[in-house]
Amino acid sequence: MSSSSQRAVLVVDGILAALFFGVCSLYALVGGPLDLIVVALFSAALVLRRAAPGAALVVAWVAACAQMLMLRDLQPADAAVFVIVYSTSAHGSRVVRWWGLGSAGAGALLATIYLGVVVPIVDGVGPSVQGDLAGRIIWTAILFGAALAGLVLAWTIGLLTRTVRDAREQRRRAEFDRREREHAEYRYVVEQERTRIARDMHDVVAHSLAVVIAQADGARFAARSRPEAAVDALGTIAGVARGALGDVRLLLGELRHREGASPQPELDDLDDLVEQVRGAGLDVRRSDRGDRVPLGAGHQIAVYRIVQEGLTNALRHGDTSQPVELELDWDADGVGVRLENAVPPDAATNEAGSGPRHGIPGMRERAELAGGAFAAEATEDGRFRVTARIPARSAA
Repeated sequence: MSSSSQRAVLVVDGILAALFFGVCSLYALVGGPLDLIVVALFSAALVLRRAAPGAALVVAWVAACAQMLMLRDLQPADAAVFVIVYSTSAHGSRVVRWWGLGSAGAGALLATIYLGVVVPIVDGVGPSVQGDLAGRIIWTAILFGAALAGLVLAWTIGLLTRTVRDAREQRRRAEFDRREREHAEYRYVVEQERTRIARDMHDVVAHSLAVVIAQADGARFAARSRPEAAVDALGTIAGVARGALGDVRLLLGELRHREGASPQPELDDLDDLVEQVRGAGLDVRRSDRGDRVPLGAGHQIAVYRIVQEGLTNALRHGDTSQPVELELDWDADGVGVRLENAVPPDAATNEAGSGPRHGIPGMRERAELAGGAFAAEATEDGRFRVTARIPARSAA
């Protein structure tokens, strides 16, 4: 327990103990100043019951023994004993917890001897049945059983409260650890995907810059002798630079550059991709709507990779006996991608607790870096839908 929370506990318990002292002192004033001391001791024990249960138990024993030495009858302040015993099991350490249980048994025995034997002898009267030894024994046994049951019940309730509190704390820590693991996994997946995006974009950017350099060198040498060739070269440079600028924006976040060994995919390669997946046993039904508009190389890669990852997830996690719907919806502003597949019943029920799929963070990363949007969700009819929107840009 931190120092701030411990101070807050002491303040709350102090206020409650002050109210307890105010109520019980009205009855204690009838007996005299010594009774007020006993009430003050019980109140002090209530102040310490959560911050220091062991010390509270000692103070309560001192107060109870002082009350018996003064030969006082039961008083309202004695109810604090049950609260202290409860606190030893609810808030105390292992040793204090067992000391509390032992105090419950010893306190019940001591209270029985005091109330059933000492007080009648001092008062010169028996309990409810005077002169009857059997009645005295029965009365003492009932008194001991009631005191023991009350104190042990208070200790047991405190132990149950502690168990529930510990179980809740364990669940909270387990949930926190699970979220930390998922966050670490997500960061790892995103980092891996950024590396792959950087590799995919390397050839595109390198090619654009090479064209710009070559055209610039040619325009410089042709500027004097062939001005028209220089103008054409400058136009080419402008177009290629615009395309390269869009591709460079996809590398925000300081993505690492690794040169790819394979050619960059384009939208025309989607046909081969679909055929490959069909050859693996997945029934892909592709449809295109609208007139296709030119996309930059980086945006074409984004569309291709999103479709590729979506089909891969459908092949690995989906129901391959059901068809997969792939739709490309073209308009003047770009292209919308929708990929929907059936999900096995067991996979649908475990979707919420399975953590992030490795392909979904990568698809979202590609769509967002291209200036678009991405969504992936499980539908109510047992299917999984991936949607993405990639904006159009004039191809270089």
